[in-house]
Amino acid sequence: MSQDNLPQGSSGADDGENPDGEGSGNDPMKDMLRQFLGDAVDSPEVDEMLSALGLNGAGAPGAGAGGGAMGGNPMAAMMANNPAAFGAMQAQFQQMFAGGDEAVNATLATDVARRAAAQGGDSSVGEASQRDVEQVSNVASLWLDAVTEFPALDGPARVVSRAEWVESTMPSWVEALTPLADGVNDAVSASLTDRLGDDPEALQQQLPPGMGLPPGVDMSAIMGQMAPMMRKMSSSMFSMQLGQAAGALSHEVVSGTDVGLPLVGGEQVLMLPANVRDFAEGLEIDPAEVMLFLTVRESARQRLYAGAPWVRSQVLEAVRAYAADMRLDTEGIESKVAQVDPTDPEAMQKVLADGLFHPEPSESQKAALTRLETWLALVEGWVDVVTDRATRGTLPHADALAEVVRRRRATQGPAEKTFSGLVGLELRPRRMRDAANLFAAMEDKHGAAARDAVWDHPDVAPDAAALDDVLGFVQAWGTSAPGEITGTDFDTELAKLLDAEGSGPGGLSGSTGPAGDGPTQGDGDDSGQDGPAKG
Repeated sequence: MSQDNLPQGSSGADDGENPDGEGSGNDPMKDMLRQFLGDAVDSPEVDEMLSALGLNGAGAPGAGAGGGAMGGNPMAAMMANNPAAFGAMQAQFQQMFAGGDEAVNATLATDVARRAAAQGGDSSVGEASQRDVEQVSNVASLWLDAVTEFPALDGPARVVSRAEWVESTMPSWVEALTPLADGVNDAVSASLTDRLGDDPEALQQQLPPGMGLPPGVDMSAIMGQMAPMMRKMSSSMFSMQLGQAAGALSHEVVSGTDVGLPLVGGEQVLMLPANVRDFAEGLEIDPAEVMLFLTVRESARQRLYAGAPWVRSQVLEAVRAYAADMRLDTEGIESKVAQVDPTDPEAMQKVLADGLFHPEPSESQKAALTRLETWLALVEGWVDVVTDRATRGTLPHADALAEVVRRRRATQGPAEKTFSGLVGLELRPRRMRDAANLFAAMEDKHGAAARDAVWDHPDVAPDAAALDDVLGFVQAWGTSAPGEITGTDFDTELAKLLDAEGSGPGGLSGSTGPAGDGPTQGDGDDSGQDGPAKG
């Protein structure tokens, strides 16, 4: 809708209803809602609601009684006196309600994330940077060939901007967090329905001055018509949160899978030169050496995910199980939704920034988080050891850089705090030091091939119990049947998984892999004082 069709004033006359029920520019508010509600907007209940709010007819003050004075209606006043504001509101609605019925609006999340990534500048990467990273990746690949059984990657090495990192990783974010979005959408829709449901007097108290409801209005009928719009609004709010969180992370990650999650599909290495420069600032180490060290880490992680693809699926299943088991703070949601001023375009953004969907975890959700933390710790512990072996004797500051990485992991940065607050997902596993010690001990006792062989199948992979008893796991390697090393009954676990899959979404928490019987036993301190053992 162009601004030429927006209401410019009041004639004090009733323009009447659009006879054919189609958008004709005579009723901009109703035309806008029709884009989201379809023919449902032409119901008598919606007409009654718009009339009560002073937004029927021409959509301008004066379309009904009291038009000359704008009826004391602030929304009508905004539409009449500030067409640009109404246009901005319309554009925001169009963005929020665009797309299908998916729990996460990937397009909206990506757009929001790109804007967040661009804050403070996000320069594009040039051909020289691309050539540099290709050379660095080749060196990293040669070094890794000498220390790990996992084969070299077939995919390319690429330098990307922060916005390009967002675009490359967003599909994985959406895949992993869709169960959480489903729960959020249900909770918010229920909250809004309860808030606006069957009590006209309660709704009247929440409306701005000048907006009123006619006596005897059937709120249940109106809410039935508005339910699809409210669910889309909830989906959009979650998608905006995800976009804000991913955009914040894009300012801190140095590579495609730097957060530990397998966010980059295919056998490719993504590096963010701008963030690598920020990482190297103040270290008094050649930035080229820093880039090479971090590329070795990223290449090792991607080799693991490519060589043992079940690991990627297990990590993402743990994320989905965590999300599906999450119980939301419904009272907190209701309280924050009640604070949103519908006439303030910035109100929703402010509420989002405060963390609208901060979860209250259940015991099963804590167990799912333990499984996720265990998987991430195992992946990062293996990467620590393999990177140490690949860079020892080749990079002069390898030990110092490894220490920087460990300390960086131990201190949650601003972006990760933002991500945790907005989405409710902690990305800071507590037992990476235990995991690194396990893989170093495996190598010392059985050799590098055995260290890598633990990833051959989930039946033989270490779990939380193995991290509790590293020496026991190492001593038992090769002498016990699958499952005896970790103490896991895999027949039982497989039966749980099959039963859960048959019951629908959320059953994946029973998948085999690191056990999640409760909180981990780590001390929560990953300062890195005890790095990977030198074999």
